Amino acid sequence: MKKVFALVLAGLMAVSMTACRTNGGNGPSGAMEIEYDELSQQIYDEALGEFYIAYQQAKQQENVSRRQAMMAIAEAKLLASGVFLPTSTQGGNYALTRVAPYTNPQVLWGNDSSRFHDRIVTTQPIQADHYREMKEKWLELVGTGTYESWLRQYLGEHGYQIKNTHITYYDADPEVWDVLATSNSGDSEILVNTYDGLYAYDMENVLQPALAESHTVTDNADGTQTYTFRLRQGVKWVDSQGREIAPVRADDFVAGMQHMMDAAGGLERLIQGIIVNADAYISGEITDFSQVGVKAVDDSTLTYTLRQNTPYFMTMLSYGVFAPLCRTYYESMGGGFGADYDASDPSYAYGKGPDSIAYCGPFVITNYTARNTIVFAQNTAYWDAAGSNLKSMTFRYDDGSNPVRAYNDFNTGTVDGINLTAASLEVAKRDGVFDRYGYVSATGATTYNVFVNLNRVALANYTDAGAAVSSKTPSDVARSNAAMRNRHFRMALAMSLDRGAYNAQSVGEELKLNSLRNSYTPGNYVNLAEEVTVQINGQDRTYPAGTMYGQILQDQLDADGVRITVWNGSSGDGFDGWYDPDRAAAELEQAIAELTAQGIQISRENPIRLDLPYNATSETVTNRANVYKRSVETALGGAVVITLVPCSTRDIYLDATYWFPTGAQANYDISTNTGWGPDYGDPQTYLDTMLPQYAGYMTKCIGIF
Repeated sequence: MKKVFALVLAGLMAVSMTACRTNGGNGPSGAMEIEYDELSQQIYDEALGEFYIAYQQAKQQENVSRRQAMMAIAEAKLLASGVFLPTSTQGGNYALTRVAPYTNPQVLWGNDSSRFHDRIVTTQPIQADHYREMKEKWLELVGTGTYESWLRQYLGEHGYQIKNTHITYYDADPEVWDVLATSNSGDSEILVNTYDGLYAYDMENVLQPALAESHTVTDNADGTQTYTFRLRQGVKWVDSQGREIAPVRADDFVAGMQHMMDAAGGLERLIQGIIVNADAYISGEITDFSQVGVKAVDDSTLTYTLRQNTPYFMTMLSYGVFAPLCRTYYESMGGGFGADYDASDPSYAYGKGPDSIAYCGPFVITNYTARNTIVFAQNTAYWDAAGSNLKSMTFRYDDGSNPVRAYNDFNTGTVDGINLTAASLEVAKRDGVFDRYGYVSATGATTYNVFVNLNRVALANYTDAGAAVSSKTPSDVARSNAAMRNRHFRMALAMSLDRGAYNAQSVGEELKLNSLRNSYTPGNYVNLAEEVTVQINGQDRTYPAGTMYGQILQDQLDADGVRITVWNGSSGDGFDGWYDPDRAAAELEQAIAELTAQGIQISRENPIRLDLPYNATSETVTNRANVYKRSVETALGGAVVITLVPCSTRDIYLDATYWFPTGAQANYDISTNTGWGPDYGDPQTYLDTMLPQYAGYMTKCIGIF
């Protein structure tokens, strides 16, 4: 018991240092911060040590299929730890649209799926039967390069008129307007429309040259690998008014890579271990960026030298980490590199808003009003302006507080596509709109999770000590932290949530299982390219070519006796493989026995109290919070009490559950507000997020680092 309270006290003491911690990923400094780091590492080792060892072994494999199979084994250890519960993915709900299906990329990773300039938008809603026929034709034509021409003919034959404008919703203003200084999806999904990368996926999911015209790959004698890109000629940088600034040069990609590492906004983790000397520059071991493996051979030739063969490297190009930066414009806005980089300097103006960035993509942002509107106009200097289907876009802000607003806006033409909430679905059915136009949207690769805080320190928001204040006493905090560090207690929580009832609050009762996800990496994300043999608990298992990632993941869970289902033989989505009230009660019973031995008594009369903040302005989020409370408390017989902490604004909610820089500022015991979308086409893009020592972007969500 003394040890437990000592750990809690150390965690509470660490809160005094949180103001010194920046969002740079290098970890705190000073005596108090070292204590916090040591505590974080101890908690990590206890909860995720098995995952870490298995994952490092997987990453050392040179054979791609063997590597991916061993990553599935590592993920089984991660899921069995119970530090988070996968809940759902995007899509899989009823929707209405004027956007023809599959007219922007549908790849599961990176940001290209948010590039909208090729979208084909009609003036009238698309009928459900027509939408289904278009999707079926896409599956038939994918990879042939003929889908768009067929689609235009089909729309014309069925009386649809195509427009060159598009209106959609967004739910959070960009926090950072510099795409190389942010890993926030809300930022990058907007900014991806303002620049082009070297390659980009088209609407048939084929990777096509963009700012590059071609590339070659060279295997070097020292084991490194060099990618050489020949850039497209005549591409221009422009400002927000469309005025030409400079030509796009190979050096702009070098500048972009260095600035990304200097800014340390979270993207730098993606190229650690990938590009020669990237780790050394990021850590400060070297300061001469010319030693890093990215070079401008001349104005039109760019090379990246990789530490080893990296089969998924080309898939990484669809993410902002490889965006170019107009060096001359950046420097004119006060930007520096290396030791001269200082974003806090008053003269540093780059990326402060849409008027202080340079553009080389299909759109420029001509108007921005916070929490209202973002207006995009076509960049007339864009290299493929003639081939773009949209001339303008408008993003309208919606915080979700009105569950039927989107439906009303769709009917008046104020927005071109919406997801139907449980409330608006009933209205659409009553109006007869649903029967004619309603369809089920596709699911995506983002995995939303319920995270548990293993090291609760903050009892109010780090930005405002009077916001989202907890009613927990120091004794409550000590007891809940001790409980959260018990794996059986965490699994009891995970297995006690009726995820179908929870998800129904977002998508309705009819589709409540459709978008449920059971693993972190989707089970169908990759499959083995060749037969491999790996060991599962000391026994050789041979998997033939074509075996899905989810199958191996399930086999390891079964071998470990973890009674959850993450793969049903054909899918890892669309069913609830976690919810098991009887098993949850058994897990809690075992946790109580272990915690009793530590001097911690848990019962209905003396329960563990856990805080769940929720956005009180959103009916959907409020309903989900109540389902969570009811489900967990019922399954666990009242031995766990969920305290719902209302957040009076969305920003307060985000500060408590999402925007905090380190685990010390995570103001919750339970958070239902965080997910992860993949950056490239390999399971590593998910699993790297749970690395220790500030290397993992999501590790802070369990209250450490």
